Amino acid sequence: MSKIRYVIIILFLNFSTYVQAQNQKVPLFEVLEHLESKYPYRFNYLFNTIEGVLVSYPSESSSFEESIAYLEKQTQFHFSILNNFVSITDKDASLLCGYLKDSETKNPIANVTIQTENTSVISDENGYFELHTKQNNKTILFSHLGYQPIKKTFRFFKQDSCTTLFMNIKLVELQQIFLSNYLVRGINKFKNGSYQINISEFGILPGLIEPDILQTVQALPGIQSVDETVSNINIRGGSNDENLLLWDGIKMYQSSHFFGMVSIFNPKMVDNVTLIKNGTSADFSDGVSGTIDMQTNNNVNSIFKASVGINFLNLDAFADLPTSKNSSLQISARKGLSNFYKTPTYKSFFKRIRQNSELDNNMGSVNNSDIEFDFYDTNLRWLWQIDDKNQIKLNFLTLENELKFVENAMMNNVNESRESSLEQSNLGVGLWYKRFWNDTFESTLQVYETDYKLKGINANIGQNQLALQVNKVSETGIKLNTTYKINNKFSLLNGYQFIETQVTNFDNVDNPEFSLFIAEVLRTHDVYSQIKFTSKNKKNSITSGLRVNYIPKFNEYIFEPRLSFNTSINKYFNIEILGEFKHQITSQVINLQNDFLGLEKRRWQLSNNINIPIIKSKQISLGLQYNRDGWLIHGEGYYKKVLGITSQSQGFQNQYLLARTNGSYKVYGFDFLLRKQFESVNTWLSYTYMDGYYTFETLQNTEFHNNYDISNTVTFGTSYNYKNFKLSGGFNWHSGKPSTKPVSGNEISNNIINYEPANSSRLHDYFRFDLSSTYQMKFNNTSQAEIGVSILNVFDKINTINQHYYINDTNELQMLSQYSLGFTPNVSFKVSF
Repeated sequence: MSKIRYVIIILFLNFSTYVQAQNQKVPLFEVLEHLESKYPYRFNYLFNTIEGVLVSYPSESSSFEESIAYLEKQTQFHFSILNNFVSITDKDASLLCGYLKDSETKNPIANVTIQTENTSVISDENGYFELHTKQNNKTILFSHLGYQPIKKTFRFFKQDSCTTLFMNIKLVELQQIFLSNYLVRGINKFKNGSYQINISEFGILPGLIEPDILQTVQALPGIQSVDETVSNINIRGGSNDENLLLWDGIKMYQSSHFFGMVSIFNPKMVDNVTLIKNGTSADFSDGVSGTIDMQTNNNVNSIFKASVGINFLNLDAFADLPTSKNSSLQISARKGLSNFYKTPTYKSFFKRIRQNSELDNNMGSVNNSDIEFDFYDTNLRWLWQIDDKNQIKLNFLTLENELKFVENAMMNNVNESRESSLEQSNLGVGLWYKRFWNDTFESTLQVYETDYKLKGINANIGQNQLALQVNKVSETGIKLNTTYKINNKFSLLNGYQFIETQVTNFDNVDNPEFSLFIAEVLRTHDVYSQIKFTSKNKKNSITSGLRVNYIPKFNEYIFEPRLSFNTSINKYFNIEILGEFKHQITSQVINLQNDFLGLEKRRWQLSNNINIPIIKSKQISLGLQYNRDGWLIHGEGYYKKVLGITSQSQGFQNQYLLARTNGSYKVYGFDFLLRKQFESVNTWLSYTYMDGYYTFETLQNTEFHNNYDISNTVTFGTSYNYKNFKLSGGFNWHSGKPSTKPVSGNEISNNIINYEPANSSRLHDYFRFDLSSTYQMKFNNTSQAEIGVSILNVFDKINTINQHYYINDTNELQMLSQYSLGFTPNVSFKVSF
């Protein structure tokens, strides 16, 4: 009985202590911090509003809503819950509500700070806000990074309904869309000649169940890949190394997973993509053929969002996490599935990339086994909106492709095995700071570092040889941009950019012993200025700029004028004139066809201004658009000339395979698009004509067709959207790429292949029909699932995409052909919450 008494006494004392703790008065902000650590909510308040207010802790067993009700009873405050935020106001204050929208697009604006003398709240993703305020407050301030602040009095708001307010964008930095839904929903054309892909609004294209960035851009006229990869995108007859790839301003030297089959850029981490074929803004360098500029979202997220997905190639996960009232973190990751299961999509892709590589070309008794391939990427973006004038963004990206296999052979009656491997990686880090000094002046400062590495180990059992090859690029960049709004018609862009690029190449062979190490560095200092004029009626716009580049190592100045002009003839017709001069100091070359196991043969190199010149280009184009009642007709003719290319960078596999010389190419072309937009259906037909020629003065054929000269290309597609269902189908046809055949009847002369004139023949025409479909299932306002199905090459058409010849050990001519993807299905499933 005494033991029971002691237990009761102890329980009573503990309960008394607990009650005293619960009834003890503490500052209100301490209780709020405790609730923030316990629940996924943040409190909005001005400190002087709650300073000196004492309350007792709510019961630990209380729910969040019960805790809020408990605090309201103890104080004179009203607690208003809006998504994950709770605003604290006086109980005698009146309730105001409203919606904030962009004055031009009419889209809702999230994360607007609404502030009075005593309280502040933030608008949600629908632009909605609720504010408790007293009538005697003089003004209510609405502020947002990127929009001009507005002030309203209490009397402006309706007492019986919510008010809609429109905010104007700060400055004129955002381009005006004048052709929306260019192909499908989410692809728009700007007045400066560039194209934008809005990922969040993106519809669907044939063969794509998610907006793969580098596959999507190939749907636009004048852009394609002669070998249907994303690592070899050809813009108006240019090679892939002539394209500038930027991810939030960080230059990327690697563009693909799976050695060309999948883009490295996770669409969940990209808000919009800008594609520029001509008329480039003066603040961009490099990319003599084109620029693909990817930007992450610039809005702080106040609500936790996440998604998890899987398809026949990879797993992926994404999260958008509020880290404070003014900051949020986005993070994503993707990893290949091949280590777990080899799907039909994987098998089709792998069959495509292994052709004519060391994976296929082992001779005699040598065979390959234990083939392992994997890829992954991780992205991070942290955004901190310090206040309505200052914003900081931190970016991080890392990715890798890795292939391993074992060569096996019987050598001198002994089984021997050696492992070969190929690793490709890119790491990028960037820090970005933007400040709005006032309504007419803003500045942006960015610092970035990007590091690329390609490493190949080829263990050749037949030749008892081990070869190591390494190609590295390390680049650091600093860029300062300022934009000044002179008035409603004129704005001025000025800036400075410094880039230091180091390229390292290392080759080592053990039998016979050979080693070569080359490391080179180039630094450039660039200044630029650009003025933009927009007429009062918005019908005419012209942007003219000049970029001056200085390369100290060569003591050379390069002047690059840029031009973009657009005028409306009437309500339906527009004329566009674009022009530019550009240069670049990096390029990719192929020394030998079996470099890096023959899978990724290209290595980066720097210009030395001797045998590897600075690549320089000039381009001009004239376009006409007609847009009326859902019909869009767009035609654009262009001329482009590029100087300073090397024969190694063009990938010759004919009589110029080992040539080492410099030259140029020129392209005349015409891009045409016809599109009809119905309520739920988009249909388009595009046609591209191109005539491109090389000039190499020291070669036997001084002028001949460009390797990327696809004379005629026709693309047809249609997409259908109904509620949560999307369906798209279409075909791509183009004439065969240039090819060089041996002379018929005299194929071999003096143990050398006797070729016809370079690129005087063509491969057979290419044709592929693709399908894709997605369906969304919504569980509630915040959770949904999406399933997608796609088929590439529905009719399993065999297309020859490359062809070359060699002489075998018995002095016979052999032909090697490379074929396109066959029938390739893919299925995806994603859950978002």
